[in-house]
Amino acid sequence: MRRGTWALITATALVATACGGTDVGERAQDTTRVDNGEVRGAVHADHVVFQGIPYAMAPKGELRWRAPHRPEDWEGVRDATRPGNPCPQVGSSYSQTRATDEDCLVLNVTTPSTEGRRPVMVWVHGDGAIGAGHHFDAGALATQGDVVVVTMNYRLGVFGGFGLPGLEGSGTFGLQDQREALEWVRRNIAGFGGDPGNVTLFGVSYGASATAAHLVSPASRGLFHKVIMHSGFALVDLPAEAWYPGLGALPWLAWRDTAEIEQIGQGVAGELGCADLDCLRALPVEKILEHQQVMNIFQPVGYGNADLPRLPADTFAAGEIADVPVLAGNARHEHRGIVELFRGPVAAEDYPRLLAAAFGERAAEVEREYPLSAFESPNRAWAAVLTDRVWARATHRQHELLSARTPTFAFEFADPAASEHGPSHGTDVGYLFPDREPTGAQRELSDAMIRYWTAFARTGDPNAEGLPRWPAFGEDGHVQSLAPGAITGVDYRAEHRLDFWADR
Repeated sequence: MRRGTWALITATALVATACGGTDVGERAQDTTRVDNGEVRGAVHADHVVFQGIPYAMAPKGELRWRAPHRPEDWEGVRDATRPGNPCPQVGSSYSQTRATDEDCLVLNVTTPSTEGRRPVMVWVHGDGAIGAGHHFDAGALATQGDVVVVTMNYRLGVFGGFGLPGLEGSGTFGLQDQREALEWVRRNIAGFGGDPGNVTLFGVSYGASATAAHLVSPASRGLFHKVIMHSGFALVDLPAEAWYPGLGALPWLAWRDTAEIEQIGQGVAGELGCADLDCLRALPVEKILEHQQVMNIFQPVGYGNADLPRLPADTFAAGEIADVPVLAGNARHEHRGIVELFRGPVAAEDYPRLLAAAFGERAAEVEREYPLSAFESPNRAWAAVLTDRVWARATHRQHELLSARTPTFAFEFADPAASEHGPSHGTDVGYLFPDREPTGAQRELSDAMIRYWTAFARTGDPNAEGLPRWPAFGEDGHVQSLAPGAITGVDYRAEHRLDFWADR
């Protein structure tokens, strides 16, 4: 299991770039038919992988910042043994991928066999400005769980979240791409051995928040039947200084009113020297990526439109969500990796200043609850404050709202050896999409998580023979702690001091 930061994303972001594309060498090949023609995938010992299958036309020229269009038919058999293009992205300190080709709306299918009818799991990667579906090797998940796994590319950053007054779909192009991929799955997945009537949508971080958007979007109804969310931030607000130094408070991490997105877009257009969409659509990708950064570090999702008629947090609170079972959770020390990556060392003298910026006149109360003397370093103290206040509080509230409406199973990933930061943001993803064979206790945890996740995909309940029982959250607020040799319930409210944070 790779050690280190497995994922990262946000309005100041973190992403998990798991593993690279499949090397097929001289392996045998298999074919199946989709809407637009035949595709040929690579046959491995116990599964078949199809990569780079177009689910929409290249969104360039006149199609840039428009709803996705279905691809054209092709003649003969299309080679699907290599990854497609990642969507345009600038790369970062934690991901060196840089891409400029807009012909990127492709997906990948990993299946134990093209025969049969298995549950389908559709993965939405994190970050919103960096990443690609083929970075996630689904071989173990598909074969051990006997499911069909789909990963996708979708428009990122400014290409997915852009808006302008009068532009239909402002702030939702990445979301529309994900929905188009789900439409493709409904039409085509039977040819890969999948059941279009049993689809689980799941994602990490930004991908989990996008999954939450589909959960509340009327336009996505009926395209999936279960949901899994890893470290999402559908209900997260940010105190000042919580991510980058100098970053102010944000009322919502994932969402922006469409009018705000359009205002940001006007600023972007001005930076690029364009007065209208025709000018913007004629610009080369490189100029858009290199001359503005407003949306290249994150992709906000717009609400107040046909896709998301109102703020998703309000929709959650009203219980107006798809009637599907949910499995959701986060990491025990969620914010540790974020602090290390985006802030760096926190000195002891910095701690009171950060608390004052974040909590104002209540900073002293927080410092008494989280004194430096209780932690091995100021970094760990600050990370503990933000893990509990930012992530645990919002995640627990999400569980409460969901469980009032639909069967909900809650988890906390807690492997202390998951990374140098312990169980931090996104580190659980590597246990479902391992990039190398895990060993020992981590192998046992990976196997257990794959069994839980695929049992849930099959039936809407993660419980399976031979695994510790996992009660629903509605049973006394149960949260299942996932650690090697220690899969059991955890007092999540006490562990994260949620009574203290109730009004802060």
